[in-house]
Amino acid sequence: MGEPAPTFDIPKECVAAVVKNEGPDFYVEVEKVPVPEVGPNDVLIKLNATGLCLSDIHFMLNDWNLPKMSEMGTKCAGHEGAGVIVKVGENVKAYKVGQRAGFKPIQDVCHSCEYCKSGRETYCTAAVFTGGMCDGSYKQYVISPENYTTIIPDGVSDYVAGPVMCSASTIYSSLKESDLRPGQWAVFPGGGGGVGIQGVQLAYAMGIRPIVVDTGDERRKLSLSLGAEHFVDFKEEDPVKKVLEITGGGAHGVIVTAVQSYPISVDYLGNRGGGQVMCIGIPPHGKYHIDVDPSKLVFRNQSIKGTLVSSLADIDETLDFAKRGKLRLEPTVVGLSKFNESVQKLKNGQVAGRIVVDFNLP
Repeated sequence: MGEPAPTFDIPKECVAAVVKNEGPDFYVEVEKVPVPEVGPNDVLIKLNATGLCLSDIHFMLNDWNLPKMSEMGTKCAGHEGAGVIVKVGENVKAYKVGQRAGFKPIQDVCHSCEYCKSGRETYCTAAVFTGGMCDGSYKQYVISPENYTTIIPDGVSDYVAGPVMCSASTIYSSLKESDLRPGQWAVFPGGGGGVGIQGVQLAYAMGIRPIVVDTGDERRKLSLSLGAEHFVDFKEEDPVKKVLEITGGGAHGVIVTAVQSYPISVDYLGNRGGGQVMCIGIPPHGKYHIDVDPSKLVFRNQSIKGTLVSSLADIDETLDFAKRGKLRLEPTVVGLSKFNESVQKLKNGQVAGRIVVDFNLP
């Protein structure tokens, strides 16, 4: 006989950081909200932790070319949740109460279009974006459809697993699609931030040689301790000139998480044949464009490509890197009382690495 499934007392209300004054001067306030009802094909996840991602900030600022959160009936941002399944719908067969589960940037997809059928379901045009189109991981109890739920393996803490749901797996998918090979150079503009620093660790684990372009001693120490071969401080020297010098003529790949660096991103490729710029960070609507000379792309076989977030399969692969100790993210962990302060710090670019909010801490 197996272990009996644990039982959980599910309250009527739970804590959530609710967005107020959506727009340039938004803030979040921790308050009680109703615990959602689980549908027949859904699981109810009680989150222990959520990562704070810059995408959350854009949803709350409403500076992307997307409908407002409030127009979608969404009160809580967030899409990097880690917790435990506390209730399953009557039709759910694959998962049971007590299993650890994550809450991702996409809550659900259509499961029947060409993208869903080919493992590229993140490009499904019916995808529901977590924290924008439905309540996200800034809420302690969340609903996840059975057929789009990710299980967290033992050996990966909630503090690491939460950020894997978006930042780590997003940059992992980008690294895979870049076709970078072991021994090749990858430049990470913004590599000292929450998404970039996990990309640096993954690139290092994959045998790729990371160069971080960022600023400040805190980010320098963090980057070099987690696998960067070089750190270029853009406030102290010309970053393009330095990267071309380090790489002997140009990087093989540029993995852009810092949107301010898009205008110079192609320059990091120098004369490198087949070099690619991978776009991850999504700039505010109308800002930070790349001006490209097509003849350079033609003569040097260079390209620019975007990737969104990870498929179910890539998230599982990223969790496996974490399980094997290759993602040693040590996020700053805060309690509920620091929720708004932490979100504002992220908005103002004052965070090195990742902040995780623990719902169980005051």
